[in-house]
Amino acid sequence: MTLTAGSNPVDRMTTRAVVVPRARRSRPVGASSPSRPGRPSRVVTAVKWTVIVVAIAVAVLPIVYMVGMSFKSPDDILSTRILPSRLAFENWTAAFQNWPILTYLRNSLGVALVAVAVALLIAIPANYAMARLRAGGSQTLGLIVSAYVAPPVVAIIPLFVLMRAANLMDSVIGLGLIEGLLLTPVAVWLLDGFFRAIPEEIDEAAALDGCGPIRTLWSVILPLTAPGVVAVAIIVFILVYNDFLIPLMLTQSVNAQTLPVGIALMQGGREVMFGQMAAASLAGLIPVYLLALFLQKWLVGGLTQGAVK
Repeated sequence: MTLTAGSNPVDRMTTRAVVVPRARRSRPVGASSPSRPGRPSRVVTAVKWTVIVVAIAVAVLPIVYMVGMSFKSPDDILSTRILPSRLAFENWTAAFQNWPILTYLRNSLGVALVAVAVALLIAIPANYAMARLRAGGSQTLGLIVSAYVAPPVVAIIPLFVLMRAANLMDSVIGLGLIEGLLLTPVAVWLLDGFFRAIPEEIDEAAALDGCGPIRTLWSVILPLTAPGVVAVAIIVFILVYNDFLIPLMLTQSVNAQTLPVGIALMQGGREVMFGQMAAASLAGLIPVYLLALFLQKWLVGGLTQGAVK
């Protein structure tokens, strides 16, 4: 008796399907390999580098333009030449000889330092009260930030009256006090993320050790938020250092005028001293760049710490 294939149960149990793998197709020489998962394509990489180059150019070209203008003669400036026909070093010497650039720089640094101290002395306890003591409710931060939305020119007349009544008119201390109060909402807003990122268990552990709110803020919270505080201080410093409207309205003499106001006053009888203004502007950039250079680790660390919840 003949058995057909597959009729025996034993044969059906022992039969196995054999899959023969297909031969891999050889890729032609010079053909591009497929992109790996998670690896950006060439288009994405090209777009990314294009954006980076454009951002660097936007940041660097104004400085390069000012450097070129500071070494141009008046004839080269009026002729709109891109490159100077000769290096006019007299713009730098005339700027420091004819105008009190160093006094303007000293006033700008003094006003910025006073403003940073005032803003942080108010913002740090305010943030601790809102983040830890639940002071003011959930809408307090929005109300504080909304105070910065109004343009500063609205408060010029009341500030002028208050400064004159307090005998702080035309002084570095008075101007720094006003600038610090005006930028306190910005400091409070920037510090909010740093304070709320600290776990509340740290406060509870400090309370078990017998620390009150003030000691907890000084000994526990401030060391943890030090990068954020430094980052906020740098931002407030730069905002005050570059401000023009408030110093223009509240200062009257060289004893308190800041560098932006002094540069605006650099005008001759019939012409504007563009070369000297460019030289003074570059001199004013040096302190800010040195500050950012030496504190860049704190600045980057503080900004990244505040961005991560």
